[in-house]
Amino acid sequence: MPIKNRFAETHAEITAWRRHLHQYPELQFEVHETAKFVEDKLRSFGITDITTGIGQTGVVAVIEGRSNASGRTVGLRADMDALPIEEATGLEYASKKPGMMHACGHDGHTAILLGAAQYLAETRNFDGRVVLIFQPAEEGGGGGREMCKDGLMERWSIDEVYGLHNMPGGDVGSFHIRAGAMLAATDEFDITITGQGGHAAAPHEAIDPNLAAAHVVVALQSIASRNVDPLKQVVVSVCVMRSDNEAFNIIPHRVMLRGTVRTLDADVRTLAEQRLGEIASLTAQAHGCVADVDYVRGYPATVNHADETGYAADAAEAITPGVERNTPPIMAGEDFSYMLEERPGAYIQLGNGAGATVHHPEYNFNDDAIPAGCSWFAELVERRMPTA
Repeated sequence: MPIKNRFAETHAEITAWRRHLHQYPELQFEVHETAKFVEDKLRSFGITDITTGIGQTGVVAVIEGRSNASGRTVGLRADMDALPIEEATGLEYASKKPGMMHACGHDGHTAILLGAAQYLAETRNFDGRVVLIFQPAEEGGGGGREMCKDGLMERWSIDEVYGLHNMPGGDVGSFHIRAGAMLAATDEFDITITGQGGHAAAPHEAIDPNLAAAHVVVALQSIASRNVDPLKQVVVSVCVMRSDNEAFNIIPHRVMLRGTVRTLDADVRTLAEQRLGEIASLTAQAHGCVADVDYVRGYPATVNHADETGYAADAAEAITPGVERNTPPIMAGEDFSYMLEERPGAYIQLGNGAGATVHHPEYNFNDDAIPAGCSWFAELVERRMPTA
């Protein structure tokens, strides 16, 4: 079946919700206004089983089907938080909060799940329970992890869980998914290299940490080129290089390197962490310096379960034929990974059309993708929990 007719009828209404959310972005766990907006909309749909404050500011709501003979519960997740970016779109509904904007489309994800909730609450054409998960702090705060720590899966007896994210560059309303690792683990590192500062005109009297740091930056690339199986992915990016000096004629005492490691495989992740520490320490030592390495593991890889990937793809195929079922993995991260570690499920990408990519000040969620997204959530529920 194509886009559900109900979403063609409510498209303008859902778009208005999305644009309202876009004007009032909030960061990480401080999504109080957004959570209240979500709660109010859910109550207006006749949904009464609503719990707030899960994972600090998350919202969880339950819709009961026409029956519950199946005993099955399906979770549907949307993220609510924005980014600390100054918006540059010039839209009439641009952010009203300086230095904050929905630059990743979470306003669209929230509106889509609200639209699906409205439909599911009206029709209840399923046998089981739907748990709606509106999550804070996807952008670096680990809101998915915190909701799971608050007992999300156990308290609501969730059997399987699904999430959706927009995909700039993909045809509007198209769907893209793969079984296995879909997005990467996102680790961070800080390397402080200490030498001996001195006058730039007498480098022999100093121990230059700049030179050591430059060699460390180059040597770290050997992790991908010489340590990891060429058929497996790893990214090691040094993104900051800063010394404790800004003068043109002083060799600094310390240099700090900061960056990220991205992997799709747990063994590769462990290897990369080990080699990064060894390379930094020994390369610094070879130049007479000392390296102090702080490696912090972030979100794990987002790994789709095989059966649930099939269910998600089949539901998408019913909406928009030609689903890409083996889309290449992306080395960005996503804390939906924590939910997929606790329950089987899948994460799908929804084409957002041409335009700026996510995390860009000119990015904007494409409202034309809303009916497809809403239809996917609804179709998935009706397929996973069909009525007798």
